[in-house]
Amino acid sequence: MKRFAPLLAAAGLVATTVPLLSATQATAAPGPDYGARKPAWHRCGADTPASYECATIKVPLDYSRPQGRKLDLAISRIKSENPAKRHGVLLLNPGGPGGTGLDLPLMTAEAMPKEVRDQFDLVGFDPRGVGQSSPISCGLTDAEQNMDRPYRKATFGADVAWARTVADKCRAKAGAVLPHITTRNTARDLDAIRGALGERKISYLGYSYGTYLGAVYTQMFPNRTDRFVLDSGVDPQRIWRGMIQVWATEAEPAFKRWTEWTAERSGEFGLGDSPKAVSQTFWALVARADKDPIVVDDMKITGDDIRASRGVFFYPAQAAPFVKSLKDAADGKAPSGAAATAAATELKRTLRTAEPATDNGTAVFWSVVCGDTGAWPRDPEQYRRDAVKDKAAYPLYGDFASNIKPCAFWQRPVEAATPMKTRANVMTVQNEWDSQTPLTSGQGLHRALRGSKMVLVKGGEGHGVYLADPNSCANAPVSAYLTTGKLPAKDVTCQTPPAAAERRASQAPQKPLPLPSTPGRF
Repeated sequence: MKRFAPLLAAAGLVATTVPLLSATQATAAPGPDYGARKPAWHRCGADTPASYECATIKVPLDYSRPQGRKLDLAISRIKSENPAKRHGVLLLNPGGPGGTGLDLPLMTAEAMPKEVRDQFDLVGFDPRGVGQSSPISCGLTDAEQNMDRPYRKATFGADVAWARTVADKCRAKAGAVLPHITTRNTARDLDAIRGALGERKISYLGYSYGTYLGAVYTQMFPNRTDRFVLDSGVDPQRIWRGMIQVWATEAEPAFKRWTEWTAERSGEFGLGDSPKAVSQTFWALVARADKDPIVVDDMKITGDDIRASRGVFFYPAQAAPFVKSLKDAADGKAPSGAAATAAATELKRTLRTAEPATDNGTAVFWSVVCGDTGAWPRDPEQYRRDAVKDKAAYPLYGDFASNIKPCAFWQRPVEAATPMKTRANVMTVQNEWDSQTPLTSGQGLHRALRGSKMVLVKGGEGHGVYLADPNSCANAPVSAYLTTGKLPAKDVTCQTPPAAAERRASQAPQKPLPLPSTPGRF
């Protein structure tokens, strides 16, 4: 089964003038023209189970003009095998923005406990603009899709030109569509799916960016919100520049934790016998690679490349061999033994991810991130000042996070961001050491949704919790909520048994569910 990678690298902009939706239009239910027609289900493919069905429904490009241009919305489902226990539908979203979710019912059905599985028809979908749902493109090259740009005085002008070029190309190629590829419209699409399925309410399991999509739905359609699990939370107060900057602020405590862990194992890794010594070894390696790139196979690795791998430091058991392999390569030492070979493989995986075949996910990413909020600065000089300041404050990733993005040249959003004012009796789930939606972000989501209850895995590592980690202590309370609809009386903090946690820590952060685990993705 293919693994999902919510694409994100660089892209986006659109500059057509679109009228703001009125308050009435913004919360209106999907009308009969696009919500009442039942999907024409068919088998998804000859090589997939007969129970895995696909269909396409039509939704408005612009919900303020429901009779106008339509988009295709690709949906899928696997029905409950126990109609007597069926509660309703469970919509699934893996994150992104820009991630395809059409095959999530297949993956989720394999991992979900039977008592939960019996309750729901599992429903997946490719969000508007993604995959099989009227996909969009900005015509970006691979280089233009790379958003990991460290701040340097000599290259800042080129970074500004990159951001403007991405914006211009998106405006030219997809200007009529991109203003409508937003979280609020995707939430309206969720409700259109609900209407097409003939359901009064929907339940929902969303990861990463999918938590923000789910939160927005609870505010726009509170009376249609049933059992919602928001796993690995996006803080609504940080959309979206703040969610990128939080990668920098929270990498610092993760790095500190790594130096402590590695110092305790100085005999194994030889990177230093105190946290300070480990840190000095690391930064000396970064400085050395900036002057003379480290060669690993056919890759030349700079200090900036090493800093851009900030996500690996949330996994100390992977970060230590990662840094050791880099140091050995810089010293001209070839890896030897099974452990060294595994570390070298992880090194390549961390530093090099496959380029996307197209820019579809990237175009959707920037469309949502730039189109959801008008909070992005417009002055390039503001980005330069912030990058200089944050490089000093958060040396691992601060300048990457605060450097200029295409949103500086994006058109003003069609709608304002969604305020979180309505009570939402939902469950949020979080690992303490999550690299993509760090703990402070998950706590922000929990605070924003009055009535929510949080399940926190103390010491938990990895992006994505429920079903993503079969050993997680969070699985039981989440399954209980999905089965009964009853939230715990208070927030739950649990700790995965040490043996299971150690087993997870020693493995690469790959999951049975298609969740983003690469730096620069939600």
